[in-house]
Order: sequence, then structure tokens, then C-alpha cells
Amino acid sequence: MLISITFALINIKCMSGEIVNKVAESSLITLDLEAYYPKEDLIAFDLKDFLFMGLILKEKDYRAALLATDWTLYQNKNVYITCTTDAIIPMWAYMLAASFLQPFAIEIVFGDRKKMIETVLLKNIAGININEFEDKRIVVKGCGEISIPEIAYVEITNKLRPVAKSIMYGEPCSTVPIYKKPLQK
Repeated sequence: MLISITFALINIKCMSGEIVNKVAESSLITLDLEAYYPKEDLIAFDLKDFLFMGLILKEKDYRAALLATDWTLYQNKNVYITCTTDAIIPMWAYMLAASFLQPFAIEIVFGDRKKMIETVLLKNIAGININEFEDKRIVVKGCGEISIPEIAYVEITNKLRPVAKSIMYGEPCSTVPIYKKPLQK
């Protein structure tokens, strides 16, 4: 089958005398999820640095340390709150850290770097104006410089399916069909 398609394309090229880029002429819209990847710095706020003997969080010492922290280090950054040591941290400690970070950070999450990336990606995807994609044929780009988490592909599909004419995955020259709007009678 592939050989006959290639042969047919060669015949078309030879017959017309010019090479036509059918992908460029198509009405496909390529959506690159890398455009929605976090652009600001991602930085950890690690509670291990506030533990007494690396094990215990003392409320009075923790509050004093938070008051002495230079919060401008977190200005315009995406911050994930974590504790990279095996210690029992009370819930209020995470809340207190978030309350100090909030005036400075762009986004604050509990978790690791992966969780931060997913949160920002989902927030950026949520901000897409889906009206731009109404009745359009969309290819969600599959490969790139940055590894995009699976959750972003699921979310973009959920967002576009109600309005798109079709959704495909891959590259315009080689796509996997995901969804095609049924013909209306």
C-alpha cells in the first residue's frame, strides 16, 4: 500500500512538473503543547531546611525562620513546596509556607517539580480560547524538545473535542486520528 501511494505521488509530481506541499496547503492547525509549558523558573521550597536536627519541626523556630527568609528569591517564580527528608510535617506548616510565598510567587503547589510542571501546563491549557478551534482540523504535535506530561494531552483533548472538527496526534505529515466530529444530517 505504501509503495503504491509513493508511486502515485511521484506520478503526480512528474505529470504537473512541480512539487506541491499538500500539508502546507491543508487547513490543519498544529497545536504545540510546548507553547503552554512553564516559562518562568521552577523552584523548590523545601521544609527540610527548617527542621530541628533534620527530624522535627518546632513551631516557634519555624515561624522565626520564615520571618527571617528573603522572600524576594521567590518573586515571579513557580514554587513547589516539599519536604525531601523523611519527617512528619504537620499540615499547618505547608499552609504557613504558602501564606508567606503567596505575595511573591506566580504559582504555588505542594509536591515535586513534576507536579509543578503539570499544574502550570493545565492552567495554561485552561486559558486557551477554544473558539479559535471551532470546526477546525487540529493536529496536537507529538514530538519536540521538551517532554510533555501525558496529563496535558488528555486535557487538551477534553478541551478541544466539543468544538473541533477533528483532532489528530503527531505531525501533519503523519498523524494518528483521535476524534472526528460526526456528520450532521
